Amino acid sequence: MQLRFIDEFDHGFGWTPEGDRLERASHAVRIWNSVWLTDVIDGPGIDERIAALGEPTGVIQLLDRHERDCPAVARRLGAPLYTTPFDGVPDAPFEVIPVVRRRFWQEVALWFAAERILVVGDALGTVKYFRAGDEPVGVHPLLRLFPPRRAFAGLEPLHVLCGHGQGGHGDGVPEAVRQAVATSRRRLPQALLNGLREARRRKG
Repeated sequence: MQLRFIDEFDHGFGWTPEGDRLERASHAVRIWNSVWLTDVIDGPGIDERIAALGEPTGVIQLLDRHERDCPAVARRLGAPLYTTPFDGVPDAPFEVIPVVRRRFWQEVALWFAAERILVVGDALGTVKYFRAGDEPVGVHPLLRLFPPRRAFAGLEPLHVLCGHGQGGHGDGVPEAVRQAVATSRRRLPQALLNGLREARRRKG
């Protein structure tokens, strides 16, 4: 499986499988010399890229159904694996934010406050089937009726890294996240239409 590297920025990078219809994305975030990996998909070149970035410190599965290759990569890199760590990660440079805690959906996000980096599994995404109209980031279609407003309230991220799609970077990110959550419910019909169009396009 060939990978495409995305979200290159001062504190890390992301990657996604070439041609993946779900546009799954994984990320490596460096704080000092420690590298934290999220929702990892394995593939050629990631070990070398991670080693060049710093020391692998932990692998975090943000969503209960995002096991992906997290256990295998954690073992290979000799880093601990944290699966939806609602109680936090000891001595980590980030806050673990509970996003969804339901029987069939368990999800956390990571907030690197000093660097203003928000890492999200499924609650937010930038792929077309998440978004309504021209919004740059959207709430997952299954969460749009009851979006996780409390989880992201008060955050001012300069970087949002998502489990599906290219992330967002820059001064426009805080407002994009606020608007995505605030207008999630009323823009549901538009998001569903977007999703149908995208499904037809992919079939074609």
